[in-house]
Amino acid sequence: MLAGRALCLHHAYMDVSKLPNHHPRGWDAPIETTTMPALFGRAVDSHPDRTLVDFMGRKLSYQALHAEARRFAAGLQEAGIGRGDRVGLFLPNVPIYLSAYYGAMMAGATVVNFSPLYSVDELSHQVEDSGTRLLVTVDAKALYDTAAEVLQKSSLQTLVVGELSGMLPLIQGLGLKLFKRSAVAKPAYGDAIVNWRDMLPRTEPRRLDITPDEIALLQYTGGTTGRPKGAMLSHANLAANAQQVDAIDPFERTEPDVIMGALPLFHVFANTCVLNRSVVRGATIAMVPRFEAGDVLKTLQRARCTGFPGVPTMFQALLDHPKASATDFSNLRICISGGAPLADPLRNKWEKVSGVRLVEGYGLTESSGVVSTNPYVAERKNGTIGQVLPQTRLLLLDKEDATKLAPEGEPGELAINGPQIMQGYWNLPEADSEVFIEHQSRKWLRTGDVATIGADGFVEIVDRIKDMIAVGGFKVFPSQVEDVLRENPAIRDVLVIGVPDEYKGEMPRAYATLNPDAKAPTAEALRDWLNGRVGKHERVDKVVIREELPVTMVGKLDRKALRAEVLG
Repeated sequence: MLAGRALCLHHAYMDVSKLPNHHPRGWDAPIETTTMPALFGRAVDSHPDRTLVDFMGRKLSYQALHAEARRFAAGLQEAGIGRGDRVGLFLPNVPIYLSAYYGAMMAGATVVNFSPLYSVDELSHQVEDSGTRLLVTVDAKALYDTAAEVLQKSSLQTLVVGELSGMLPLIQGLGLKLFKRSAVAKPAYGDAIVNWRDMLPRTEPRRLDITPDEIALLQYTGGTTGRPKGAMLSHANLAANAQQVDAIDPFERTEPDVIMGALPLFHVFANTCVLNRSVVRGATIAMVPRFEAGDVLKTLQRARCTGFPGVPTMFQALLDHPKASATDFSNLRICISGGAPLADPLRNKWEKVSGVRLVEGYGLTESSGVVSTNPYVAERKNGTIGQVLPQTRLLLLDKEDATKLAPEGEPGELAINGPQIMQGYWNLPEADSEVFIEHQSRKWLRTGDVATIGADGFVEIVDRIKDMIAVGGFKVFPSQVEDVLRENPAIRDVLVIGVPDEYKGEMPRAYATLNPDAKAPTAEALRDWLNGRVGKHERVDKVVIREELPVTMVGKLDRKALRAEVLG
């Protein structure tokens, strides 16, 4: 028994590659070092006529989108934008996202993703921080008005505007023009504001010898504190993560894979699991402009989607929709949940209603998107983030001193090494020194997440270091208290934060929403129920029942926002 435990700890810390692996390909599956334009070009050569994007029924082939990307690359080059320049995407999920994304990379530029929910100040700050010269958006009034104001008050030089009506199926495009004029902007085209079509010359871009180590994408992190930081992801990083995610797919198919494109493409999760992995696999993306439960249910059925990456709140919203039980999910092979912990009741209910397996994974912006996931068909372990992707290494660091490994038998801060790990933060060398650490002659990314690694190769996230609550000298992990409260059938969602306490320093406090079909208990009853099931130091001072909890732009529960709201 002791020998087995020692073996577990040795491998968990030192060589995760030798732990049991339930993915279809081994830990040492080959990962090609290449560029994103090369991956896209290879896919076009293999299946030019296959549908790459199904946008609300309008289908665009690999060849068509590749041709548009090349023309956009040529347009950028004619405008003097190329290697070393930054091209920003301020876009919802629309077809030109793909053309602009790959086209900018073909021109040698670095793509910068911006959330379409950004305010003028947020967008201005990141435009300045990144040095973005040209920004692509659409003529949806909310986006265009924000981008046009940023053009006036920042160093941004050019705004390129795509017309939504031209991207939709014919009837829907006409409807947008005729009946929703108030939602469509009237761009003031000129030298600085350019129509998307005018950025597409009928010429080929100059051929560039783009290398895998060049920065392909600046992906800003939301961060737990302070200003967002731009993670520098190279072509090699992005291409590796797309291949790693593809390598864990066990399904044999006679027809092309169809991936539900409900996650926002500006987010790193979608960037890898929806966009880049689809190109590697030769899949079709069934794209919706934004997540709306009814539209997603219709699209899942109409497009015969086979895979669905999403965040927990998406799956909950679909279950809450009145048409969920009548939706045909029979084509779906797998659903992957990321971005936030997946509660057992939600997983169980989704699998009961849909008949489709829902597995939990894990990743970060700094890891190009994905680090690990539970196997799609083989053994899984609920409550864990699964097993690492090929060629991904893990360490557990001491929570108080990252220069040391975690003591035997104790959780530690998860550190990652692999081909998908970022090059560093944009113009922030001091942040690099905080997040990277040397061990065993390798460079490791510190995640800030506290984890354990089992002898079976499954990894469990205990909590975030920065989220830990100090209660009279004890460390309380909010997620562990949340997991207990979620066991109450009345609870839908819950967040636990620390609030000031004169005697103990901090006390845990729970904020919860209730299931609409549950008999509503009192806050006091929920507090007593919870406190009877946790350790003395984990007991909450109260449970606060709310109509809703704050969520991030991708729909995951936002502890940072709740903490700011409650504590100021």
